[in-house]
This record gives sequence, structure tokens and C-alpha cells, in this order.
Amino acid sequence: MKDEDYAYMARLVEASQHDDSDAFAELYALTYNKVYNYCRHYLRNAFAAQDAVQEIYVTALTNIRKLNDPTLFVAWLNQISFRACYDMTRRKDPGYDMPGAEVFDFLEDNIHEESDPEATAVRRMETDRLHRAIERLDFQEQQIIIMRYYNNMKLPEIASAVGMSLSTVKRHLLRAQEELKRILDETRQ
Repeated sequence: MKDEDYAYMARLVEASQHDDSDAFAELYALTYNKVYNYCRHYLRNAFAAQDAVQEIYVTALTNIRKLNDPTLFVAWLNQISFRACYDMTRRKDPGYDMPGAEVFDFLEDNIHEESDPEATAVRRMETDRLHRAIERLDFQEQQIIIMRYYNNMKLPEIASAVGMSLSTVKRHLLRAQEELKRILDETRQ
């Protein structure tokens, strides 16, 4: 996002902090797609994602006055999103399972299922294997992998969303990549 966008959003945050509902509606419109896509891919369930988005924006609206630096709205919203999705995955509800293999779309070839059933079966087996490997990672590393490779978040955005230093995020990412490679090599047939 450009600096001008952050400055514009900061002005909207300040207006929202003074009970301007139109300003908050515009913040919602500017950020909804990114928040929904994050939730959808994290939770792997469209209905759960809609629930999460609703919870995220209600939390943001009720707590917007607590945001001391309006220029940090996006990072603050990322933290709320992460926490809401994290909490949903910890619930016992069957619809809120952990994120998995769709994180690494780069494994999938552009193969149409109806045109090559054998290739589709192989791709699904690889995707399932990756899903199991991701589930074996430490929870924090799972989240960093998801944010980095699926949501294409930059490392500073991830650091802000999870409340870690940039160097700690880099360390977790490197460790997760190495562990995934080890697990995938170990499970290769």
C-alpha cells in the first residue's frame, strides 16, 4: 500500500474515532477484500470466514478509539484478523479446522481435472502430503507460512500482524521452510 493510502486511511480512522460512521464504512470498503481473503484461506471455509470478518470489524469498530497511531490501522486490523482466526481454529466446532495445503498453490500445475485424471490424482496426493507437513509445524510457523506464501504478505506486515520483530519472523520463516523440506523429503515415496 502506498504512503498516501496510509495517510488517507489515517484521516478516516481519526474521523471514525469521532463517531463518523461514513468514515468507518469507507475503511471497511478499503480493507474488506484483503481481510476476507485472509480469513477465507486461513479458515478454509467461506461461512467461517464471513463470521470472522463480522467479528473483526465489530472488534475494530468498538475499539477504534484505543488505536493511538491512526497510521497503523492496517497493521492493527491484521492483528485483529489473526487473533479472530486463531481463536476460531481453537474452538471445537468442526467447521473451523486448521489451514493447510492450499497455502502452497505453487505446487499445483495448471491442469484441468477433466483433461488429465492421473495428473490430478498426483497433484491431490502432493497437496495432501503438504497439508500433513504443514500441520506438523509449530503453530506460529504455520501462520507465518500462510501469511507469507498464501496471502503474499511482506515480512514487515507479518511482523506487525503477529506482534514479533522482523528478525524473529525471518527466523521462524527459515525454520519453517527447512522443517517443511525435511518433512516432505522424509515422506517422499
